[in-house]
Amino acid sequence: MKIGMVGLGKMGGNMAARLVESGHEVVGRDPSEDNAQNASKRGVEVVSDKQKLLDTLPEQKIVWLMIPSKFVADEVSAWLEILPKGSILIDGGNTKFEETIKHAQQAGEKNVQFVDVGVSGGIVGANVGYSLMVGGDLAVFGQLRPIFESLAQTGGYGHFGPSGAGHYVKMVHNAIEYGMMESLAEGFELMEVSPFPSIDYSKLAEVWQNGSVVQSFLNGLAVPIFSKNRNLEGIEGKVNMLGEAQWSAELARTNNVDFRTIQASIDRRTDSMAGKTSFATKFLAALRNEFGGHDINKTSEDADKNSLKNV
Repeated sequence: MKIGMVGLGKMGGNMAARLVESGHEVVGRDPSEDNAQNASKRGVEVVSDKQKLLDTLPEQKIVWLMIPSKFVADEVSAWLEILPKGSILIDGGNTKFEETIKHAQQAGEKNVQFVDVGVSGGIVGANVGYSLMVGGDLAVFGQLRPIFESLAQTGGYGHFGPSGAGHYVKMVHNAIEYGMMESLAEGFELMEVSPFPSIDYSKLAEVWQNGSVVQSFLNGLAVPIFSKNRNLEGIEGKVNMLGEAQWSAELARTNNVDFRTIQASIDRRTDSMAGKTSFATKFLAALRNEFGGHDINKTSEDADKNSLKNV
C-alpha cells in the first residue's frame, strides 16, 4: 500500500521507515529538515507541501498524522479542505478522545473516513514492532489491516470501537504506564537506601526479568539504564508529562473511580518539575529517555522546536 505520513520525528519517522522496509510506499512531510533528510535516507519519499503529498498518492488517499496533539485540530481541518471524498485520515498522536470524536464528525461531513490509532512502543518499536489501538469504522479497519500488520508486533493491534475508542484506550494505557514506572522508581529508590551498597541494580533488573512476576518491558529497560549509569549521575530528575495520565485522572474523578496509585505518580512528576527531585525521579527521567527518546534534562518536548503551521 502507499500512504502519506505527516510528521517524521522520533515516532513518525521510524514508523514510516518500518512500513518501507515491509514493502509499502510512504510519502512524507515534516517541518524539520533533519527529520525530512533522515526519512529520505530510509526510503521515504519526502515532499514540500500538502498538495504534492496528495498528488503523489494513488486514487485511494490515506494520510496518517503523527504529530503533537496540540497541532492536530488545525491539521485535521486543513487536510479535510483538500482530501477527496472516500479518503482515509488517520490520527496516530495522543489526542483527547473527545476531540477525536469531533474530528470524526468533521470528517464525516466531508465524506472522509477518520481513524484514530493509539501507538505504543516508543523508539524501540521501530525494530520490534508497535502496539496499535484502533478506533473507527470496522470496514475501514479491515482495509488498513496490511499497514497495521506491518507496523505492529504479532497480535499487537486491534479494533476497539468507533472513532475515539482508540485514543481512549491509549489514554488509559499511558496512565497505567505512569503507575508502573512509579512503582519501579520507588523500588529502586528503596534499594538505594538499603544497608547493602554493593547491590548491582542492572543485574537485579536482569534477574527480575527472567522468571520474576515483575518482569516487564519497563523493568527490562532498567538493565541498560543501570549498566550505563549505576548512580544516575548527571540526571536532574525533572520528569515531564504530556497530558494523558491527567486526562485519565480527571475522568476517574468524574466517574468516582479510585485512582490513587496513578494519581500518586502524577503528583510525583508535578513535584519533580517544581524541583523536588530524588533518585526515583532521576530513574523516571532515564526510563522515559530509554523507551521514548525524551531528553533527560529538558522539560519541553522536541516536537515544539519546530512550528507545524505549514506541515
